[in-house]
Amino acid sequence: MYPLKRRTFPLTALLILGAPAATQAADLSLPFYNWSQVSAMERPYDPNDPLAQILAIEEVDVWARIRKGFAIPDLESPLVVSQTQWHASRPDHIQRTTTRASRYLFHVVQELEKRNMPTELALLPFIESAFNPQAYSSAHAAGMWQFIPSTGRDFNLTQSMFKDERRNVLASTDAALSYLEKLYGMFGDWQLALAAYNWGEGSVQRAINKARAAGQATDFNTLSQYMPLETKNYVPKLQAVKNIIAAPANYGITLPKIDNQPYFVTIGKTRDIDIKVAAQLAELSIDEFKALNPQFNRPVIAGSSDTKILLPQSNAEKFKSNLAKWGRTLSSWTAHKVTSAKERIETIASRFGTTPEVIREANNIPPKTLLKAGSTVLVPRSDHAPEADIAPELVDTATMITAPDVPDTRRIYVKVGKKDTLASIAQRHQVTVEQIKQWNNLKHERVSPGGSLQLNVPYKQRTAVARKAAPEPRKSAQQAPRYRKAAPASAPSKKTVATNTKKSRS
Repeated sequence: MYPLKRRTFPLTALLILGAPAATQAADLSLPFYNWSQVSAMERPYDPNDPLAQILAIEEVDVWARIRKGFAIPDLESPLVVSQTQWHASRPDHIQRTTTRASRYLFHVVQELEKRNMPTELALLPFIESAFNPQAYSSAHAAGMWQFIPSTGRDFNLTQSMFKDERRNVLASTDAALSYLEKLYGMFGDWQLALAAYNWGEGSVQRAINKARAAGQATDFNTLSQYMPLETKNYVPKLQAVKNIIAAPANYGITLPKIDNQPYFVTIGKTRDIDIKVAAQLAELSIDEFKALNPQFNRPVIAGSSDTKILLPQSNAEKFKSNLAKWGRTLSSWTAHKVTSAKERIETIASRFGTTPEVIREANNIPPKTLLKAGSTVLVPRSDHAPEADIAPELVDTATMITAPDVPDTRRIYVKVGKKDTLASIAQRHQVTVEQIKQWNNLKHERVSPGGSLQLNVPYKQRTAVARKAAPEPRKSAQQAPRYRKAAPASAPSKKTVATNTKKSRS
């Protein structure tokens, strides 16, 4: 619970509360409050409470709202001191990150308050991703809250060819707060819940068991001796950011002003629409549109009853107005499923009247790769094709599997021996007599010893022949060990530890 602080009400609130009921009805439906008691009331904050909305007029900055909801006990340790110094000495980094955060903070704080959770958790993406919803780690963690694929699926974050909801601002925030609530329920301690968010609940529980077995306390500072370096620094990093946000002037930091009001609104989209068209209708740059809608992996947004796009308030009005006057096709793409391994990108491009380069760029297909059967790709929609949207079930399940694009065969030349026939040569190289005749323009099956024939042999067959022709030399009895001694386990580097532990949820 986060009680409103006692304060003198602004004149605006006085005028509204003192207005006749008939006047109030045009604006807000307000309950009656005994004015003599209001200043002494300690009421839980409710964003839907009209009185709280009036009081919020005074809260003109989201930072003040965050500070008011701090509820996690402060962590004190040398690591907190060093992390605070590190962040405070990089004002440019603080400025970039807080400016980026200004798009998302109001929403995150509002969701935290709805759940009665500590508002310093709104600063966690500071540590996870620097508030970059496009962030992607070496451990395959994605989005502002850095979910790995398996944990994302645990919290129903769809990950398909068309969208990755680990990057979805609304869905990932809801999932992250649900996960943090779950972890707090397990450990009853926010600092341990945060450690588990980074290291995994199983790992934290094992550390607790070790500490208890050793007769030690189970607070974060005590348990940090059992933690990898990344987790050991994780909660101190959040505490460092909290220290700076709590009193930025003490560190020579100026925070950007973030108004205590929504930055974006949601718009439902039931029809497919190209990202560039959506941005154009909203009168936004592609980069700004993607900053609010980073979950879409392809140049088209597949419409459905669940599809939502985020836009700043003023741009949402422009979007609706421009959409009403558009009068053209909203999407220039459709989906195609590859049914055969022989269906190359060049073949698909020719069929849909485009170039291989367009298909590769639209589907993020690397060069020198081909598509495997079962893959789904975006292809340009024909001008004469019916305007049908991509099937919703395909949007949620579509996958794309690529493989190196190497030729199936290798050209070799074979010298004909005295006893060779076309049949014996064909059998030896796993080809057919007819193929040999075709490759060498032969009209009959007679071959002359000493002559040369061209063959196109399968790669796998040739590799197997090569391995058979050059066996690995056997070791002598003195060389061969009687048993294999296990290699000593070397300590992983700091980089390896970070990679292995980042976002492990087990």
